[in-house]
Amino acid sequence: MRPAVSATLQDVATLAGVSIKTVSNVVRGYQHVRPSTRARVQAAIDELGYVPHSIARRLATGTTGMVAFALPAIETPYFAELAALVSTEIGGFDYRLLIEQTSGSLDDERAVLRGREQGLIDGLIFQPTELDADAIEQFRGSTPLVLLGEIPPPPTVDHVMVDNIAAARAATFHLLHSGRTRIAFLGYAAAAGHATASLRAEGYLSALEECGAHRSDDLLIPMQRFGAFAAEAAVIDAIETGVRFDGLVCFDDLAGIGAMKALARAGRVVPDDVGVVGWDDILMSNFTNPGLTTVRPDKPTLTRTAFRMLRERMDGAGGPGRHETVGFDLVVRGSTAS
Repeated sequence: MRPAVSATLQDVATLAGVSIKTVSNVVRGYQHVRPSTRARVQAAIDELGYVPHSIARRLATGTTGMVAFALPAIETPYFAELAALVSTEIGGFDYRLLIEQTSGSLDDERAVLRGREQGLIDGLIFQPTELDADAIEQFRGSTPLVLLGEIPPPPTVDHVMVDNIAAARAATFHLLHSGRTRIAFLGYAAAAGHATASLRAEGYLSALEECGAHRSDDLLIPMQRFGAFAAEAAVIDAIETGVRFDGLVCFDDLAGIGAMKALARAGRVVPDDVGVVGWDDILMSNFTNPGLTTVRPDKPTLTRTAFRMLRERMDGAGGPGRHETVGFDLVVRGSTAS
């Protein structure tokens, strides 16, 4: 084997009899390379002991080997789990991950799209909470972009999401079929105009209507903000003001965990008195007592699909924006046992 220090991208290309671009495609794991060409390039890499270097790659190919993931809150378990999955996925293609937290700030979301990391990244995966489609179209730069979440994308941008309406219907049907008759939704007004909360509430109401179940405004329990503490306070307030419910569909698992603590404080037994369903299937939902029944979005497929679409755009794919929806499961645990 020749000394690795002397090997360059050009050396590999010369030995393999291909272009630098082809070597770059093989190194980055680009799928549209003929197997025979990939094998020839890999053999040259092995013989030369070539190790990609980020600065050399940037100079030779105009790329940085860096992908950004812009998300609302890294401390939220769901987004932390997504970030870990994105990091694992892109690592298999020799990319590194830059995390950008927007904190649900309109200014920060605009800055992300305007190219705060201009020249530092090759592509961006972004879950906005404040920007609408027109603003995304207005502020986006030239960096390849894939959106996550429930905000409708502009027609030029790729988008991956979970069907929140269908998932909320499934969670509500589960409670109805277990004999619950007064089912509440926790998190209805957690944020004015919040797309995710609105869609989940829509699915909940749709299921109640389809089954002819009781529905009333007092069963739409508001939260002042997101999180377990806010959920606990909201459920205590609802109980103290006389709201009666025997089932609870929660905005997310943190809300479900906060709700179960509030119910315990009020002397309500889960699931005997109230069945509780969360959302996201975060790791800690396995360790509550009882275990939290939850909607499990297919997070591995979500992140895999987003990066596949982004990689295709980074490799020059054109065309209109694409929209893909990934699946979900309802994971039944002790919080809804009959």
